[in-house]
Amino acid sequence: MEHTLQQYDKVLAECTSVFVKKMKDYGPSWRIFRVGSLADQIFIKANRIRTLQEVKESRVGEDTRGEWVGIVNYSIIALIQIELGYSAQPDISGEAAAELYTKYAAEARDLMTRKNHDYGEAWRDMRIASFTDLILVKLARIRQIGDNDGQTIASEGIDANFYDIINYALFALIKLDEGV
Repeated sequence: MEHTLQQYDKVLAECTSVFVKKMKDYGPSWRIFRVGSLADQIFIKANRIRTLQEVKESRVGEDTRGEWVGIVNYSIIALIQIELGYSAQPDISGEAAAELYTKYAAEARDLMTRKNHDYGEAWRDMRIASFTDLILVKLARIRQIGDNDGQTIASEGIDANFYDIINYALFALIKLDEGV
């Protein structure tokens, strides 16, 4: 488990670095996104990954690593938006955004640690393509829950699905680092 935590922290640090750099480029412009729009942004990235996994050719010459990072970052942003609601314009400082990012990244890590214990690191035996499919399923669930006005009867809410998406994407990044 210690090795997993080290790998997890390494890929999460990569995602955090990209988030911080994009905050310097664009500021918190993402505050304008509604949660459903963020789910659609993640869908675009996951769908591109799935397409590239199937056709095995990128005509724009980019691999999927950046898409996985984007999935992590948009998912964390979605959790922030669930807490704060969307805004008509960027309305928080870069420091506040970074603090919220860190908060939700830490919560995702804590969840991963607990689930990883209970599931016995089953993710290590999974294919990266399965992570893609699981993310697409989670996005379909998020859309359905949104269509149900956020109400569920017997299921976890939207936030739980975003946490799982974060962890599946980080597992995919670990597997990419391992050359799997």
